[in-house]
Amino acid sequence: MNAQTATAIGLAAASTTLTNLAYQRQHDAAAALPVLSMRRPLHSLHLLLTSRGWLLGFGMETSGFLLYAAALALASLALVQSIAAGGIGVLAYVGERVSGRRLKPRQIAGVSLSVLGLAALGVTLAKSTGEGGKGSTVAILLWLGGTAALAGVTLAVGRRTGANAVAEGVAGGLFFSIGDFSTKLATQGGARTAFVITLIGGYTLGTALLQLGYQRGGALTVAGLATLTTNALPIAAGTIVLHESIPPGAWGALRILAFAAVTAGAILLARPDPVRGESPEDRPRSASARR
Repeated sequence: MNAQTATAIGLAAASTTLTNLAYQRQHDAAAALPVLSMRRPLHSLHLLLTSRGWLLGFGMETSGFLLYAAALALASLALVQSIAAGGIGVLAYVGERVSGRRLKPRQIAGVSLSVLGLAALGVTLAKSTGEGGKGSTVAILLWLGGTAALAGVTLAVGRRTGANAVAEGVAGGLFFSIGDFSTKLATQGGARTAFVITLIGGYTLGTALLQLGYQRGGALTVAGLATLTTNALPIAAGTIVLHESIPPGAWGALRILAFAAVTAGAILLARPDPVRGESPEDRPRSASARR
């Protein structure tokens, strides 16, 4: 492992830790605010910007993003995103400390899988085969457009089924993945600096949707689903669109298993609990309770 890769790993780990601490703080702040709505963006923005707790969380999230961008400039998208995927374990741990409730066996299993996946990923880093190519601009635009369309479909399905918090978490993660992928593209320089436009749009919409989700569901459910989606899609984009390679032979198999373990851990942590077993913090609040 060279110094550049080691630095990228450190930056990515610091980024995901800071970002998930920010998610918990933003959740607690947003949940205490009057109802936020995309139909009243200026009013909702005012509520958020006048909340000291939310502003602190947003500042932490912004710092985490800057660390993430620095890591992307030094290493492949798949590597940085795989490390970031373990951040959901940080979210689970922080949530437990804040709420005073113990993690459920399913959640402990999710944390364990994430940690094991990251450890296995670290073992394969010495056999990394490079950072991949730049990919086709047409393929990139199709990927970004398809992701945005999928977010729209997810929100529509969520409204029809009543699973708004879940839909907003997933859709928020989809838009965050657009921002993450665009960040990698923008760091390539040249004409691709223009992807800063989709970077800003993705992060703005993703942040807005998460705040709405925080008012309806728990931090681990909403931010967990967002984190899962945010990490899974850029990993796929790095491999499919940017042609980032994986180590050959047994090392490649271990890398794939590491990705699978991190993703499985995120799924276990993000899966909503049955209503009967949920605590008040984890249940979506009724309309009367949010007035």
